[in-house]
Amino acid sequence: MPATPTAPSAAPAGKKKKRGRARLLVIVLVLAIVAGVGYGTYWSVSTVRASFPQASGELTLDGLTKPVDVKRDAHGIPQIYASTDADLFRAQGYVQAQDRFWEMDVRRHMTSGRLSEMFGSGQVETDAFLRTLGWRQVAQQEYDKKLSPETKKYLQAYAAGVNEYLRGRSSKDISVEYAALGFTTDYTIEEWTPVDSVAWLKAMAWDLRGNMQDEIDRSLMTSRLDKKQIDELYPKYPFDRHKPIVEENLAKSGSSNTGTPGNTGNPGSGIGTGGNNGVGSAQGLQAQLSRISANLDKIPALLGPNGNGIGSNSWVVAGSKTTTGKPLLANDPHLAPQMPSLWYQMGLHCREISAQCQYDTAGYTFSGMPGVVIGHNQDIAWGMTNLGADVSDLYLEKVGPNNTYLYDNKEKSFKTRVETIKVAGGGSKKITVRSTDNGPLVSDRNAEMESVGQKAPVSNAAPDRGNGYAVALKWTALQPGRSMDAVFEMNRAKNFKEFRGAAAHFEVPSQNLIYADTAGNIGYQAPGTVPLRQNGHDGRMPVAGWDSRNDWKGFIPQSRMPYEYNPKRGYIVTANQAVVDSRKYPDLKLTEDWGYGARSQRINDLIESKTKDGGKISTDDMRTMQMDNSSEIAKLLTPYLLKIDIDDPQIREAQKLLEGWDYTQESDSAAAAYFNGVWRNILKLAFGNKMPKELRVEGQCLYVRSADGPVDDLAKPTRECGERDADAAQPDGGDRWFEVVRNLVKDEKSDWWSSPASRTDKATTTRDELFARAMEDARWELTAKLGKNINTWNWGRLHQLTLKNQTLGTEGPGFIQHLLNRGPWNLGGGEAAVNATGWNAAGGYEVVWVPSMRMVVNLSDLDKSRWINLTGASGHAYHSNYSDQTEKWAKGELLDWSFSKAAVDKSTAETLVLKPGPAG
Repeated sequence: MPATPTAPSAAPAGKKKKRGRARLLVIVLVLAIVAGVGYGTYWSVSTVRASFPQASGELTLDGLTKPVDVKRDAHGIPQIYASTDADLFRAQGYVQAQDRFWEMDVRRHMTSGRLSEMFGSGQVETDAFLRTLGWRQVAQQEYDKKLSPETKKYLQAYAAGVNEYLRGRSSKDISVEYAALGFTTDYTIEEWTPVDSVAWLKAMAWDLRGNMQDEIDRSLMTSRLDKKQIDELYPKYPFDRHKPIVEENLAKSGSSNTGTPGNTGNPGSGIGTGGNNGVGSAQGLQAQLSRISANLDKIPALLGPNGNGIGSNSWVVAGSKTTTGKPLLANDPHLAPQMPSLWYQMGLHCREISAQCQYDTAGYTFSGMPGVVIGHNQDIAWGMTNLGADVSDLYLEKVGPNNTYLYDNKEKSFKTRVETIKVAGGGSKKITVRSTDNGPLVSDRNAEMESVGQKAPVSNAAPDRGNGYAVALKWTALQPGRSMDAVFEMNRAKNFKEFRGAAAHFEVPSQNLIYADTAGNIGYQAPGTVPLRQNGHDGRMPVAGWDSRNDWKGFIPQSRMPYEYNPKRGYIVTANQAVVDSRKYPDLKLTEDWGYGARSQRINDLIESKTKDGGKISTDDMRTMQMDNSSEIAKLLTPYLLKIDIDDPQIREAQKLLEGWDYTQESDSAAAAYFNGVWRNILKLAFGNKMPKELRVEGQCLYVRSADGPVDDLAKPTRECGERDADAAQPDGGDRWFEVVRNLVKDEKSDWWSSPASRTDKATTTRDELFARAMEDARWELTAKLGKNINTWNWGRLHQLTLKNQTLGTEGPGFIQHLLNRGPWNLGGGEAAVNATGWNAAGGYEVVWVPSMRMVVNLSDLDKSRWINLTGASGHAYHSNYSDQTEKWAKGELLDWSFSKAAVDKSTAETLVLKPGPAG
């Protein structure tokens, strides 16, 4: 998945291009005024500070029943104290709007497919795709029909608090971004609604949706690779080396007879998966899926990249193995770096726990949504990582005449609706959304798709191809659910039974939930709505929508979903690895596209190493584990690289960096820089030119020795953009690729080690030849990027993080980016390390996903818990809390996390009293 959210795009054609340039010029001028350029310090202070929140004194908030205190520490993190639940969430809405309303507003326009209203015609395609998915409609159905009356009251109170903040304020008084936007559009801020909050869970589910991209990629591969080759690129999970999450309590949750039905029908009703179909027979489907894949890449990835090798870490250690005598719980979700961070730290406290006021909780929230998503209350703590369950499928649909589609040899009518997309600075656009029983037709969003699919690789039993097949998306998140109920239930749970009850309502996205409580218990629960498939359909490839035997047959019962409670080993680790050993529980089909366990097994090993012979783990040990930079792939490949005879003295000089290296990727490590350069080039050489064109990254250049200079001339490497680079592969370098290469590395003559000749290099046919060539290419690449002298190389100079404002900071003149963005920071860590500062091998070494926050909860004394955010509490550029946590985050430091009233009072820097107004 893309590394960061897609920026709002200008640049329509013709006159619209000129208008786009004019808009950018206006933005530059406005932000120049904001920054004080040409208008002096007065403009800088008055304009920027106009949107800063009032954090002390008193304000009137209509609708409150009693006063509410908002206590902020030096980092601007608010702790709210109220006397009723409604007051608490009303104040939460007000305070989050104070700090983050621009972010909230952009999010709700994204989830409802209305970005074009803010940013113009460049977002029409994205809006059309999002309207087709219908997130907003599903959120409305959840609010109307699924959520409890209590949850609705909380959502209403939260929305009222947001709107109280908006009342009477001009847009420029809300955020500096509106000051720029206001000169280019007639945009007006609308009131917040409860459904705006619910819809955000759909964006969360989208970015954590599981294996949809893998399903598309595997289908595209059939045009060029046979089944054996595809299986080599998607190897089986290494259960013998990497432990699954659940090992002890699974059998208690249900018997095997509730699993997926077996193959009950004609296997020919599915879509072809092997190479026997040939390139010609697969051409139509390849074009269809390629365009869908391109559309997916345009959708803002607000939570971060999706796919194998990325995810999150969480683990919990029982008191028998800690220095405190009570559990310690750690969590660090890996998401796209954003400015401001996706997370907003906050405490929500009732002055007295009662039926009228039930909450005493603190942790990480989403701006725009009430409650705490990850954190702890007075009794329990919880963390999350993505489970990765396969909750979506692509269905080929045979389109008939008169707006119909085929199903079991009968014609059915599409469900249709017309959507109107309003465009800032332009006319509206209408689209028609068509849906089958399998979901909306995502293929309708590209006109070129209408005539493709004539030769899709399906069996002879398929219907007449006619004008081809449409593609529908079936996804659990498009069915109304109760995940919003689960948030509040989790916030007030007091024990594992209540926690599991809340988890049962956490339907999408499917998460690994870890648990600890002050009584000393630890646990794990896998929630989520996971479909049961039949007819031999395993969810790995698109299937035929015209055959009812490919329908989902219900969902895995919640009583069957895996869990653990106080396992004998004394700890639980979740890091996107397999939940259960599928060899022991073949019927429990959660997915076949797990992460491959590089991070999870490293955490398991660190815990076992620390606790062997009676050792104990401290809070600081948990923090140290979060910053572990060890590279599994380096440990595997470095011995092979050191055995290769290198004649060229300059390449040999680089090779010697790996001698004695401990495989840790510290920011100042030259060895880490060189190894990751070699790894990137191994992937490109071994797999790049063998992929279908749809899975290649175009326009990348490799750095090679200058052909015109002497052999030892390193000062002027040149960029070669030849055939080899046009075939650069998409591999992201994640831990799936670790497993691919691990399985191939002992076969010195595997076909994967062949690579074509280039202008400066001979073709390779063996592993060592390809490795030697990768070492050479990495030498020139790093010389170009870091300089001739390898003594000046270090990993951090290659591996940098820049925090970008997700709208005006991602495109346009550098001046705008300078005003709104922050960085760069040189980082250690890397791909599939515990300190998962991820980078995409297809695109370079820039940090594209990060531990978006880190926390360690101490269940012995909650006031001794620790936390950190990627940026800061404020969404206002130039506010002192805009990025004040980032430097500490980069160093692996954690802040004190006050929870008790005494601790909060001690850390309070400013107090704002919200007083009831006349309506209260």
